[in-house]
Amino acid sequence: MKQMTDTEYIRSLIAEGEHQHQDFKFEISDARKIAKTLSAFANAEGGRLLIGVKDNGKIAGVRSAEEQYMIEAAAQVYCTPGVECTMQAYVAEGRTVLLVDVPESLRKPIYAKDESGRGWAYIRIADENILATPVHLRIWQQSGNPQGELTEFTEREQLLLRLLEENERLSLGKYCRLANISRRSAEHLMARLVRYGIVEPVFEAHKFHFRLKR
Repeated sequence: MKQMTDTEYIRSLIAEGEHQHQDFKFEISDARKIAKTLSAFANAEGGRLLIGVKDNGKIAGVRSAEEQYMIEAAAQVYCTPGVECTMQAYVAEGRTVLLVDVPESLRKPIYAKDESGRGWAYIRIADENILATPVHLRIWQQSGNPQGELTEFTEREQLLLRLLEENERLSLGKYCRLANISRRSAEHLMARLVRYGIVEPVFEAHKFHFRLKR
């Protein structure tokens, strides 16, 4: 079988477009911004970055070696805990494209620091990096803590299931109002049912809702 050239390989990736596991970056001028993408990939299913590729798929090439150092800074300085990504350079159409592979993290959540040093966790949905909700944070927290596993449905879980049956889309705020419970308790209960595959989060119109898993 004929081995692909660098250009053919990079072109085959570009042909996929931006999606759940792939993002294009024309250049890296801010390590904090790239940290958001690293956080999103690491908190989801992993992914790859093609540095030196425009949004329209045109190969522009990386402009300096500093971009590699910025990725390293984004992964180790601006992500907490650090992200162990790998980088490889390809020469496509005479220009250097940097491919950054980001594995799914085993230590979720991965936070990306903003200008003030505060950490925010992101997740990857389709071709967007979305700020993780408190429910996502609860899911990761519960996944790392084997205590408090769900053994039976209490009245609170039964009420949540009934509300989900009555509402095709249920926001966390609406659930709090209908069940008359605190937001903290709502986050905890919703996260548990998501973890057990009973409920799934749905991202529509830049908002998260929850529904019974189909």
